[in-house]
Amino acid sequence: MFSKKLLQAFNEQINHEMASAYLYLSMASYAHSMNLPGFAHWLELQTKEEKGHAMKLYKFVNERGGRVELLPIAQPESDFKSPAHLFEEVLKHERKITGLINRLYETAVEERDYAAQVLLHWYISEQVEEEAAASEILETIRMAGEKGHALIMMDRQLARRGMQH
Repeated sequence: MFSKKLLQAFNEQINHEMASAYLYLSMASYAHSMNLPGFAHWLELQTKEEKGHAMKLYKFVNERGGRVELLPIAQPESDFKSPAHLFEEVLKHERKITGLINRLYETAVEERDYAAQVLLHWYISEQVEEEAAASEILETIRMAGEKGHALIMMDRQLARRGMQH
């Protein structure tokens, strides 16, 4: 059974994960408008992944006898200056989510909720991967430049995300 404080924190994190999905879908729309279908594909898969993160928390709360209360989701940013700016925002957002996950974990420790701590270990590891992926893409964009053949090649590389080898 959840403490009231931890249940509230889980509900807030579900909201943050759904807001992340909404943000990435907005970013995908921007990428489509810039004729970067590979970038859009990567971001659309990220949208699905974030929804999956929210649903994993949702299921956990329900299995533990808690009640999920859905909170409002604000309109996400929709205009970005360039592909580099887009991924600067992705990285910034993932760092924010890392901080929120860490804070949620701290609450689970304070509340002595061991099951929540075990679940949150997965999220902590996942955030390491999320930040690394965003950072790698951003650095590649910076090295390649934002125009010409290198950006087109990068767009094609991002389009392969999720494909079987």
